[in-house]
Amino acid sequence: MFKNSYKGKIVLITGHTGFKGSWLIIWLLKLGAKVVGISKDIPSKPSMFETLNLKEKITDYRFNIQDLEKLKEVIQKEEPDYIFHLAAQPLVSISYSNPIETITTNTLGTANLLESIREYERPLILILITSDKAYDNIEWPWGYKETDSLGGKDIYSGSKAAAEILIKSYWESFIKKKENIKLGICRAGNVIGGGDWAKDRIVVDCMKSWSNNESVIIRSPKATRPWQHVLEPLSGYLLLGSRLNESSDLDGEPFNFGPNADVNKTVEGLINDLSKTWQQKQDVFHEVTDNIPFKESSLLKLNCDKSMFYLNWTPTLNYNQTIDLVGDWYSHFYGQKNNLYELTLKQIIFFENLNQIKK
Repeated sequence: MFKNSYKGKIVLITGHTGFKGSWLIIWLLKLGAKVVGISKDIPSKPSMFETLNLKEKITDYRFNIQDLEKLKEVIQKEEPDYIFHLAAQPLVSISYSNPIETITTNTLGTANLLESIREYERPLILILITSDKAYDNIEWPWGYKETDSLGGKDIYSGSKAAAEILIKSYWESFIKKKENIKLGICRAGNVIGGGDWAKDRIVVDCMKSWSNNESVIIRSPKATRPWQHVLEPLSGYLLLGSRLNESSDLDGEPFNFGPNADVNKTVEGLINDLSKTWQQKQDVFHEVTDNIPFKESSLLKLNCDKSMFYLNWTPTLNYNQTIDLVGDWYSHFYGQKNNLYELTLKQIIFFENLNQIKK
């Protein structure tokens, strides 16, 4: 899929101990890359990173990317060919309880990374992952394009929009002039997949509740979300990195990576479909509560025409395949609990093969 762009290359991932970071590590190792990771901690218990023992397969650094001097030191020491910036405070709920941490991590952390590579002299491709929530969401029924306004009614969204403004400022002021550095920006939304244990995520809440034979409590059953498997946006990130490795024509450009329209399902619909993959007997799978501790957007869609046209990227999995992969991973975790690395790799190979058939 990526024309051997990563084979033998040093790839640095910030936020590598998280859900997306763990999947990206496994995929890059499969592609023949040497992976270096920077994270401040293990963000959840359980943890996919720990469960799959990924620490033993990579170079693992633990510090906060707000430590600018340490960040510069590691980048200069490891001499990466690629950097994928995933480090973030990723939860809307946490942004309400701890807004300053959200702002400093998502905004100043991104600025620190950009500052760290300002004097970097080796060839480097930098892929910066922000969020679909960087858009000023007025909940219209068509998808947001990369040229639409950025903004945010909540702190998380505002922090991601602010990070995008800083990226553009660094790009125009410094990085655009450096022939050795190419930069791409990726915006994606809600992702699901095996190994996610983050707080206040519906699939995680389902799996934790059902594993204890409890029903899951949901807040907004009719809210729609663009459900996509984690491999979908990751394939976009890797594809953009590969494309920048070949050419400078997309240097500095943002790209959306979102699911097909048929994957836009309600929260209640997702739970009903996911419950069919649950292998243990249970009478009630969900209950609805009126207790809504913070405002959530009921509609957010992305227009991915730019990614389709310039990168030849389209979603690979249909909705049923997405649900099957998620259910299979968690069923193994709560059942056999062995060979989860092999299962994860098998799902990546399934995705790659399906992508080639689709092409």
